Amino acid sequence: MASFIIKRILAVIPIFLFATLLSFAMIHLSPDDPAEVYLTAAHIHPTEEILAEVRHEFGLDRPLWVQYVQSVVKMCRLDFGTSYITKGAVWDEVLLRMPATLQLAVSSILLAMAVSVPLGFLSAIYKNSIIDHLCRGIAFVGASIPQFWLGYLLVFFLSLKMDLLPVQGKGTWMHLVLPSMTLAMGLIAIYTRLLRGTVLEQLHEPYVLYAQARGVRGWKIMSKHVLRIAISPMITGLGMNMGKLLAGTIIVEEVFSWPGFGRYFVESIFNRDLPVIQCYVFLAGCIFILCNLIVDVLLMLIDPRISRKGRTVQ
Repeated sequence: MASFIIKRILAVIPIFLFATLLSFAMIHLSPDDPAEVYLTAAHIHPTEEILAEVRHEFGLDRPLWVQYVQSVVKMCRLDFGTSYITKGAVWDEVLLRMPATLQLAVSSILLAMAVSVPLGFLSAIYKNSIIDHLCRGIAFVGASIPQFWLGYLLVFFLSLKMDLLPVQGKGTWMHLVLPSMTLAMGLIAIYTRLLRGTVLEQLHEPYVLYAQARGVRGWKIMSKHVLRIAISPMITGLGMNMGKLLAGTIIVEEVFSWPGFGRYFVESIFNRDLPVIQCYVFLAGCIFILCNLIVDVLLMLIDPRISRKGRTVQ
């Protein structure tokens, strides 16, 4: 297991370097001069002398490869510079807002799993029944409705009409319900259909027929064997969607005024706050890498054949 994890960690190093390169390139490929943007945000008239001084201070007058190496070193130290708008350290600003995004992402994932696993399982067991059609209908609706529209619908009915839940902001657990439901609906659609298809596929495998022939009870076959194997694709999707939720809850955070990292990123785009944009791109890549690494380890624990296959191929 240790060798499997080490190999996975070594495999993500090139992806990590690509994330740093992409983050670095966004600053230098942008049509805006970082020094000019900084002076504009500080309400300082950008003369040639001041621009040259700021470029020297930021190291923008050095060769690109030198700037890239320095940028990688700073990123490894979690030093993303100072925000042009707040004048505070970017990493401190991110740490201030990331817990809210993490709370929203985790609650959405838990809600999606709690709903989609029973729906997908029942839909496969009672194939072509009323339960199956109902579950597939819920999945179809969830996959069809855009997130921002669903968010406004939930606000209109549950907040304005029925006055059950608060509309915006972050405070009690009630503020978390609407944005979590909005994010979870799309995931419920994906996981329900994925689990249904996987369970139906496993029900035709020889080991199920063999277990039935031995007299093993149906609920034991489903819970101990079929569901354990069928859940593996969902865990893979969970890793991808967890990274997506942590790095991309932008629309939902804007709709519900949720004070998270995604909303902070949107504000930085409008303000042309380049250090924050660079930090977001880099962290988004790292989050995807970390989530997929965790998923690889979980899949290996569920199905040890994965690590054995890796050794056989090599």
